[in-house]
Amino acid sequence: GRGFSLPLQGPEGCGPARYFDVSSLACAACGPHQRANDGGLSCVCQPGFRMVSNNGGPSVICEKCPENMSGVTKDGWNCITCPKGLTSEGKCRCLNNEILVERSIDGILLNEALCIQCNGSEHSFSASDALGNRCIRCEQTFINASKSCDCSSPNILTGGLCFSASENLPPKGIATVRFGQIGITLISAWFLKNLQASASACWLYSNLTACQALANMCVMNMNSLSSSNTDACGLFQYIYANTARLGIVHSISFWRHNLPWLYYGDQPGLASQVLETTHFPTRFSFKGTSKDIKLQFIAASFDAEGNFLKWQNLEGGVLQLCPDTQTKLNAAYVFGTTYEQNCKISVSKILADFANPIFYDIFLQYNDDEGQQYLWDVPVLNLNLQYNEMFVNQGSNMNNWLLTRRFFLVDALSGKDNDLGKLPRIIRIASKITISVRLAMPTQRGTIYPPLITVAYTDVLIQNPDSQSVMVSFSVIYEMNQSEAQIQTDIALGVLGGLAVLWSLLKTAGWKRRTGSSMIDLQTVLKFLLFYAGDLANVFFIITVGTGIYWLVFFKAQQFVSVFLPLPSQEEDFVTYVGCAFSLKALQLLHKLVSQLTVDIFFIDWERPKGKVLKAVEGEGVIKSAAAPVSIWRTYFIANEWNEIQTVRKINPLFQVLAVLFFLEVVGFSNLALMDSSSSLTRSSESYAAPWSRVLRFGVSAALWLAIAFLQIIYFAVFYERFVEDKITQFIDLCCMSNISVFLLSHSCFGYYIHGRSVHGHADTNMEEMSMNLKREAENLCSQRGLLPNTDVQTFQISVSRKMRLQYDRIHETLTRKRGPARLLDSSANTFEQNTKAYNTMNKFLGSFIDHVHKEMDYIVKDKLLLERVLGMEFMEPIEKSIFYNDERHSFSDVLYYGNETTLLVFDILFFSVVDLASQSFVLAAILTYLQQEIFRFIRNTVGQKNLASKTLVDERFLI
Repeated sequence: GRGFSLPLQGPEGCGPARYFDVSSLACAACGPHQRANDGGLSCVCQPGFRMVSNNGGPSVICEKCPENMSGVTKDGWNCITCPKGLTSEGKCRCLNNEILVERSIDGILLNEALCIQCNGSEHSFSASDALGNRCIRCEQTFINASKSCDCSSPNILTGGLCFSASENLPPKGIATVRFGQIGITLISAWFLKNLQASASACWLYSNLTACQALANMCVMNMNSLSSSNTDACGLFQYIYANTARLGIVHSISFWRHNLPWLYYGDQPGLASQVLETTHFPTRFSFKGTSKDIKLQFIAASFDAEGNFLKWQNLEGGVLQLCPDTQTKLNAAYVFGTTYEQNCKISVSKILADFANPIFYDIFLQYNDDEGQQYLWDVPVLNLNLQYNEMFVNQGSNMNNWLLTRRFFLVDALSGKDNDLGKLPRIIRIASKITISVRLAMPTQRGTIYPPLITVAYTDVLIQNPDSQSVMVSFSVIYEMNQSEAQIQTDIALGVLGGLAVLWSLLKTAGWKRRTGSSMIDLQTVLKFLLFYAGDLANVFFIITVGTGIYWLVFFKAQQFVSVFLPLPSQEEDFVTYVGCAFSLKALQLLHKLVSQLTVDIFFIDWERPKGKVLKAVEGEGVIKSAAAPVSIWRTYFIANEWNEIQTVRKINPLFQVLAVLFFLEVVGFSNLALMDSSSSLTRSSESYAAPWSRVLRFGVSAALWLAIAFLQIIYFAVFYERFVEDKITQFIDLCCMSNISVFLLSHSCFGYYIHGRSVHGHADTNMEEMSMNLKREAENLCSQRGLLPNTDVQTFQISVSRKMRLQYDRIHETLTRKRGPARLLDSSANTFEQNTKAYNTMNKFLGSFIDHVHKEMDYIVKDKLLLERVLGMEFMEPIEKSIFYNDERHSFSDVLYYGNETTLLVFDILFFSVVDLASQSFVLAAILTYLQQEIFRFIRNTVGQKNLASKTLVDERFLI
């Protein structure tokens, strides 16, 4: 392979004696007596030399002019005598008001150039044009002031116009422009040339173009309103105040005849009257034939000189500085679609595209009932407005706003402080334009107030245009008064928060009764706060879900517009509520996990020895008969099953996450969270995608989570657990077949009991006998499984007496003194015997307690009252006897994941939503939600397994 390289050169680097050869893309030397032209792309003859040959190629032949004809004609081909001297380029010079003549009328070259003076007398009133090529009629102001084309003293010449000193001229204008952001005030070359002339022509002659030009200079000076200043706005206000006799336009009191409409007036409260008093006379709908209707904005555009350019529809990106496709640019004006466009633009591109500013007066076009077209004025709020003391607080209160009419996108003209043809020193850019559409309240069938255009300008000091850039944005927002919704939310929060306090107090009272304590101590206060955290999390969750679904349904499904979505700034309270709900729910979840991981549990083995065996007595050397040992494997088996159901849930968490993600990203439910009026689930890739609404994102995702979870719960409860597998019920059956009961204490004096005593007397048997037992039970040939005779109730909530709890703790202390042998084969015999003895003691004690052996620690069995079930507390205290409450709902699952599905589900929803609100990514939220589920499940399994081994003396190695 071969590579090629060449030096980088350009016309600006070739110098005066060389030109840029476009064929070789390099600098080349000019011929003798030649220099580069102004563009640097070819050579021209030096002053005093004429061209002999020039065919457009690289060779140009020049010849020196004779001494008596030292001048060169304007075309450069001939020498000529110049009677009044030469210019720096060697051409003939003429005086002011003279035109240069080099050829006769038939084109014959003269030997000597002529300088002919234009006749400025009354019959001609002619003067030379700007190029000095021909005589034209002089400007009318010269004729008015001096009856000639001369504007000599005492007449006043300004901006190419002549005014008589005897006329009533406006005050002397100040040609300064202040750029407040960078703290620079400069004398504008444009203002210096045109300000006084425009003001005088507007004042004296009502010159329409001059009045427009003066208004444009006022707009370029940010509509300053200083009464002690005679800048462009001061001159405009002077003329406005002194032309009231001319009348008004279109019955608009702020619009004078011959003057453009710049201000709405400075009366306090006027802005609110303009923006919130009169409805726009058109009704809007999201559905039916009038859906996707566009706001017909139309602009009257003017150039800097005050010339009217055209009526211009804003579609096509007229006000959008950022480039984009035509479809996406036009989407800005689709009613109900929030539009945002942000980009960074180089200053060099801005200077190239907006060399001359264009000024816009915006209107909203509509038709009346008869089809007649009308225009509705659109006010402008200039955030850079230089205001006097009356408006010092502008922006903080609508009543203090000063509304204007005209604005521009880029001003690269007023920042020139020298030659108008050079780069400006400072440019001013409309870096943020926002069109606000406000819903009329109370609304009837889609009524809005007049839109408001808010403009913020950025001043840029030009240093290196190629490396400088400006961030610009254009947005269209739809807003409504959210104060009523905020009040309703605050009321709901206050009422539900108060109910949450009462509910937490009841929970705390129930907890105190279940712990057997009546004193209010620091632990009680802490417990109340934990209960209240969970209940308050539910309050926030209910409010946020209700709010999200409300906006989702009422905004997307409305036909005639009655609500607009909250703006991002108005969503802050909502996001705060979601964050509070998540934080409090996380605290509740940790509280429940700690409670579940510290429960007291013991497996009561009802199996009795079958016969006797011969056993050698250690140390005595004799053999004695002893009761046959009972197998421990049934206990290990039940412990393993309990260990497995600790994290069983009523739904499939993985399916839940995948289903939610599928409906959001694949089916397209995420499109419902866009801030537009469309309720379609599919969007074209070429169409504009509105920004996301955080309220709608939460509403859509939470609604899907709840709907899918509800369907899962119904499916598992009605079909799966009934016809396939019900792990909770199967565990109870397994306990009964294994002849093992489960004794659980979740509180000091409250817990659960699963009666697993076999109706067959023995469970440690062979396959044939086990099958026979199952057959007998299926044919009702044996007694029922319930704790009480002739009942089937096997699960109970238990409130144990203080005396029974103390006895349990005394035995449990020896049971847990050592957690169990680290290795079965090398454990000390003494420790093993102590643990075995403690285990047998506990097993015997609990078995005898269930069998009513201890009359001083007896119990009764009863049903819970309905109110007790609702409140989750017991009214009777177990003072003398413990109380067993019939529980057919298997509420022992409260110490498992299974009984806390609501808490887990709400936490998953909030975790998913918090991640999504922070990242704006449903995929990331789904991944992290699944990871946190697995992490909490691992912690619950691991620590729960250790607690199970510690409390039941089941070696952890058997829990697989």
